[in-house]
Parts: sequence; structure tokens; C-alpha cells
Amino acid sequence: MSTDENLSARGAADTAEEVSDHKALDVVARFGFAVLAVVHILIGIIALQIAFGGSGEAETTGALEQLAGGTSGPWTMWACSIGCLGLAAWQLSEGTLRARHLPTGERVSKTISSGSLSIIYGTMAVTFARFAFGGEVDSSESTRDFTASMMGSPPGNFVILAVGGTVFGIGVHFVFKGLLRKFRPELRHFEDTHRGALIEVLGVIGHVAKGIALILVGILFVTAVITHDPSRSTGLDGSLKALTDHPFGDALLVSIAVGLICYGIFALLRAKFGRM
Repeated sequence: MSTDENLSARGAADTAEEVSDHKALDVVARFGFAVLAVVHILIGIIALQIAFGGSGEAETTGALEQLAGGTSGPWTMWACSIGCLGLAAWQLSEGTLRARHLPTGERVSKTISSGSLSIIYGTMAVTFARFAFGGEVDSSESTRDFTASMMGSPPGNFVILAVGGTVFGIGVHFVFKGLLRKFRPELRHFEDTHRGALIEVLGVIGHVAKGIALILVGILFVTAVITHDPSRSTGLDGSLKALTDHPFGDALLVSIAVGLICYGIFALLRAKFGRM
């Protein structure tokens, strides 16, 4: 590529980065983050109900069913879909446009992490849109169907293992992010304050609980391949409900449920005051 072409490409990237820094995208992305925070709180509440003998689906679709209720449900779903789409776009710009200024090692790490989050948030936007159209989505069933369709061939098994390994890795990332308090820069607004100490506790508990929940989901993907049984891959709802069949499982389920609620509260504060 010639020098002029390099300069032209760099100029286009700089322009795109300026667009991604626009206040409108920041507002939409923050709204999307707040939406996901509420989803975490609802999943935590449903998980608590299950731990004490109640029913429900402790997963995204179970939470969305509650949000979609009422006459304003479709409009709520569309608003949430737009918010998640904005959050996905913001993460994509983080992993590409802004990551290009980082050293090579950090750039690769940022591209992988932000790129993965962009896909997750984009998928959430699609899920909200499907609810807005009145469609019903079962995350556990969708996960089982995906696993069953992939299983049976070496490439398919590799895809399942890759998905499970990625989810497991993200879970480990959240656990260490919580234990090492790497979320602190996200809420400098409350640094060195009494509220900051409380928010830090919420951050630690929330990130660790979310990480453990994701690790359980990742393990089920891998277990499905090892046992050649796609029904083992049941997503978050199945992984949490499976805990009730083990000693001290109810206590662990309650701990994860409370932790997800803590993460949701932390995320709401970050959406309002934190660095995106």
C-alpha cells in the first residue's frame, strides 16, 4: 500500500473514531448497559425463587418475558434492542478504532475481548427484537438445538468446544476482574468515598458470581461433547437448576443469585456514572 493510501486509510479511521466518540452513541450505549443490568437483577431474582422452591427460567429469556409483559412491552423491547445495538457498536469501536492506538499485545487482547462482547450484545439486540415482534425464545432450548446440530462431526465438536472454552474463559476473566478489583477505573466517580467502598463490595461479589455462572455454562458445553449428549448443554438456566441436585447446591445457587443482583446494581451505577 502506498504512502498516500496509508494516509487515506488512517484519515478514514480517525474520522470513524470521531463519529464513534459522539455523545449520542455514548448515551445509547449507556442505556444498553443499564438494560443488561436490569436483566441481571431479574435473573438473580428468578434464581432466588428457584432456590427456595419456586419456578421460572433463570436466564435472559426468562427475564425478558417479565419485561415484555403489559401493553408497553413491545415498545420496551424495541428500546432495549436499540440500546443493546448501540452498546455492541460501541464495543466494536473499542476493539477496532480505539484499540489501534495500543501496543500490539494490548491491542490483540482488547480486540478479542471487545469483539466478543460486541457479538454478545448484538445477539441480545436480536433477542429483544424477536420479543418485540411477539416471538417466543427459549435460551435453554436454543442452546441444546445448537449443540445437537453441531455435534456428530469433528468440525462441529470443535465449534462447541470453542464456544464452551470462550464462555469459560470469559467467566474466569470476570472472576479475576472481581477478585483483583480491576473494575475500579470504571467508577472513579466514587473513588475514595464511603459509597465507593460499598460499590467496590458490590463489584467484587457481582463480578465473581457472574464469572462462576459463566464458568458453569462453559463446562456444560464441554461436558456435552465429552458425553456425546447435547441435552447436557442447557445454558445458564440449566446450569443453575442443576446445582439443586448437589450437596450445598442450594446455598451456592443463592450465593450466585445474590451475586447477579449485586452485579446488576453495580452495572446500573456504572451505566450512569462510570467510564464506558
